[in-house]
Amino acid sequence: MSTLNSKLTRSQQKTICSQLGTVRMKLLYKASIHGFTGAAFHQQCDNRYPTVSVGYNSSGYVFGGYTRQAFNQSGQYVNDDQAFLFSLSGENIHKYPVTSAPYAVKMISNTGPYFGEALVLVNGSKVVYSNPGGYYNFTAAEMHGNDLNLTECEVYQVEQTTELEKPWRTVVWETGKRNELMESIMTYKPTISSVAQARVLLIGPVGAGKSSFFNSINSVFRGHVTSQAISGSSATSLTTQFRAYSLKAGRQGKPLPIILCDTMGLEESKGAGLDIDDISNILKGHLSDRYQFNPSAALHSDAHGYRRSPTLKDKIHCVAYVIDACKISIMSTKLEEKLDAVRRKVNMMGIPQLVLLTKVDEACSLVGEDVTNVYRSGYIKDIVQEVSARLGVPLSCIVPVKNYSEELELDVNCDILLLSAVIQMLRFVDNYFDDISDQVSITETKE
Repeated sequence: MSTLNSKLTRSQQKTICSQLGTVRMKLLYKASIHGFTGAAFHQQCDNRYPTVSVGYNSSGYVFGGYTRQAFNQSGQYVNDDQAFLFSLSGENIHKYPVTSAPYAVKMISNTGPYFGEALVLVNGSKVVYSNPGGYYNFTAAEMHGNDLNLTECEVYQVEQTTELEKPWRTVVWETGKRNELMESIMTYKPTISSVAQARVLLIGPVGAGKSSFFNSINSVFRGHVTSQAISGSSATSLTTQFRAYSLKAGRQGKPLPIILCDTMGLEESKGAGLDIDDISNILKGHLSDRYQFNPSAALHSDAHGYRRSPTLKDKIHCVAYVIDACKISIMSTKLEEKLDAVRRKVNMMGIPQLVLLTKVDEACSLVGEDVTNVYRSGYIKDIVQEVSARLGVPLSCIVPVKNYSEELELDVNCDILLLSAVIQMLRFVDNYFDDISDQVSITETKE
């Protein structure tokens, strides 16, 4: 099963959420993935509520309906005085409230979302049933342009995003704090003299934001938004090489004491994305910068770019898993198994691990409005707990961040989250070097 990606833009989701209170939308059903059938819709959406159903047609119209009632297959009408149909035009929404609440939604097994006798999405196939008047009053031309052929249908569950009275982590949101964090990173020195730069490996599913994280950290130290690493939205990994990115303080500044290593994204299907067998070679330092990945074959010692005798400075000193906060709840079993396999390899080598939880502003409307709400969001706290349970990492090893994606200018509060994540990485690197030093001391004592 492919990963679900929302067709609704972030601004469109905000527009819909603005009609429903302090909420966020979680994608449950996508017809192009699950199937344009009533059975597929009900399998994904029954007993889930409230919901927003959205249809898309080839004429570019975006339209649908909202209900507080849970979908089922009873064949009966259900009462909902808060139900409404809508159409989106840019960032504007046109609402058509239910006019006869007892007939707001009908529960039919062989169709998709069925709003009264007025609008039915996935009406047995990739079509819409439209009948204005009666239970909902709307103009067909305004709602969907009289184009009844669907190109996509999505159903989202609407979830409340609660603001906690007391933050579950304490952060100082001040410019002085950002400067302090930057200074700590610039003056950091590994505790082992033979290593000048800490090497942190970024691992995660396609589209989670590994390359964007490097670009964001690089932006903070450059003083403006940059895009050195290839990043964007794609079903397959945009990163095809192993990259060891050295950060610099300023345009022509000296390299910082940390290198962020980027890899291909993990994909659930076999023979696609980062090969699990390549992970050991990466961790041991055998891969040189710009090694070209081959997802269908693991790295061999005679391959071009293979480093035969890596030293401690070439090895990975910390692993950071990059996870999209919007997708943890729909992560496939196969992808979870791949991450677990990687984590076991990393554990065996004694390398510390943490999780970067990206896109927290998209996952929670409170954080989208103000990133300083990240540790006041009950919803983000719930996601962190779910990540901890599913990936088997302690809560203290999960760090929420917001990458720069659409912004043109830096934001102090985003910088503080990003820099705090780097500080945590360096602390974990220190733990790794401490273990190395302890092993050396034990060996020397025995001799």
